[in-house]
Amino acid sequence: MIRVDGRTLRCADVVTAAATEGPLDIDVSIAALRGAEHAWKLAEDLSTRRIVYGRTTGVGANKDDVVTGEDPAEHGRRLLRSHAGGSGDAMPGGQVRAMMLIRLNQLLAGRSGASPALIGALATAVKTGALPLVHRFGAIGTGDLAPLAETALALTGERPWLHGELPPVPVHAGDALAFMSSNAATLAEATLSAMRLDTLARASHAVAGLTYVALDGNPEAYATPVHEARPHAGQVACAAEMRRLLGMHGTPPPGRRIQDPFGLRAFPQVQGPALDAIHYLRDVLAVEINASTENPMISTVHQDAYHHAHFHTAYVSTALDQARATVHQVAELSVARLGDLLEPEFTGLRPFLAAGPPGSSGLMILEYVAHDALTELRQAALPATLGTAVVSRGIEDHASFSTQAARAATAAAAAYQQVLACELVAAVRALRIRKAKLVDLPVRAAYEAASAVLDPRLDDRPLTEDIRHAVEILDVLARI
Repeated sequence: MIRVDGRTLRCADVVTAAATEGPLDIDVSIAALRGAEHAWKLAEDLSTRRIVYGRTTGVGANKDDVVTGEDPAEHGRRLLRSHAGGSGDAMPGGQVRAMMLIRLNQLLAGRSGASPALIGALATAVKTGALPLVHRFGAIGTGDLAPLAETALALTGERPWLHGELPPVPVHAGDALAFMSSNAATLAEATLSAMRLDTLARASHAVAGLTYVALDGNPEAYATPVHEARPHAGQVACAAEMRRLLGMHGTPPPGRRIQDPFGLRAFPQVQGPALDAIHYLRDVLAVEINASTENPMISTVHQDAYHHAHFHTAYVSTALDQARATVHQVAELSVARLGDLLEPEFTGLRPFLAAGPPGSSGLMILEYVAHDALTELRQAALPATLGTAVVSRGIEDHASFSTQAARAATAAAAAYQQVLACELVAAVRALRIRKAKLVDLPVRAAYEAASAVLDPRLDDRPLTEDIRHAVEILDVLARI
C-alpha cells in the first residue's frame, strides 16, 4: 500500500504506480484531506477580500485583468479549456499514472486551495486505475499546464478517458489554476528515468566485474589505499563494490597487466560521478514530489496567499543534465571494455570471440550496436538547460526545460541499457570459452543469472535475442 499524505511519497512508490495497470492500493491520509479542505475554504475567503492570481485575475500576461461580473467557476472552466491544448502522441500510460499519483500527493500537502471534490475525484481515479487521455507536448519546465488541464477536464467530464471512467465533478472557483500549478507530469518522467538510471548504474558494477574476470584485470586499481587518497563518495563506493563483487580480501592475486586499459582501471573514477549525480537527482525528486508548488500558495498557518515561482524547476533540469552527462561517460567505458573483450591481445582468445571456421565474425556486430546506442546516448546527454524561452508577452522570461531534460533522461536510460547488454553478452561468452574460475567470487551470481538466459551457442548467428535477454537480466544483476 502506498501512503499518500503530501509528505512521505517515495520515488519507489512512483515506479510502483507506473508499473501497476488497473487499481492501485493507496492509503489517502484523512488528516491531509482535512488540511486541503481548510486551504480551499481560506482561498475562497481570501478571494472575496484581496486580489488572488488566477482566481480573481487572468493568468500569465493577463495577470492584471481582474475578473468581474462572471461566475468564478466559469472563469475556471475557461482556464482549463484554454490550457488543455496538449499535442503529439498520447503520454505513456505509466507516466500518466505516475503523474496522477504525484499530483494527488502534492495537493494533499494542503497549500493549493483546490476543492475537496476535485482532489477526491483524482484520488478515486488513482485508486481505480482510470486513465485520462493526456498528450505528450505542452510544457517547458514552468508548469505542466497542458497535461494537467487535460486531466482536470477528464475529471469534470469534458475530456475522454483511455481506461475506466468516473462520474464528473463540478469545477469550483479557483480549481483550475490550483490543479494546473505543478510539474507532476515532468516529475513523473524524471522519477521513472532516474530510478532506471539508478538500476543500470548498480547493474554496471556486475557487468564490469565479469569483464574484469574475463580480462584478468589488475586489482590494484580498486585497492582501498588508492581511493582513500582521493575520497570522493561515489568513487569510493564504486571501488568498494568492485572489491566486494570480485572477492578482493587481503592481497588478491595480481592481474595479467601492470596497468589495465581505462575501461577497467578508471572505472571508479568515471562511475563515481554518475553515482553521485544519480543520488543527487533522486534527492531533488524526493523533495519535488512532496512539494507544494501551486502559485499562489495558500497558507492556512499564515492565513494568506503568497505569489511565487515554485513552478520553476531549475533544480530538476540541472540535476537531470548532470546525471545524463555522467552516465554518458560511464557508457563510453563500457563500449571500450567491449572492444577489449573482442581483442585477442587482452583475452588470449580468437578475434571477436569467434569459435567457428577461420573468418568467423563471432561478436563483431556488437561493437556496431553498442556504438549506435552510445551515439543515441551522446545526443540525449546534451544539456537541456542551455536555452531559454520568453512567453506570455514577455512576462514569463525564463524556462528550465526540465520537461525536455526528463525526456532526454528516458532516452539516455534506453540507450545505456543497450550498451551494457552488449558488454554483458561478450563478457559471458569470454568466460564460457575460457571456463574461468568464478567459484569463490560473489560476481559468480551475476554470471550464472546471465548465463541462464543467454544462448550458449558459439556459432555465427543473429544476436538480437541475446541482447534482448541481456537487457532483461540487468534488473537482476543490479540486486546481486
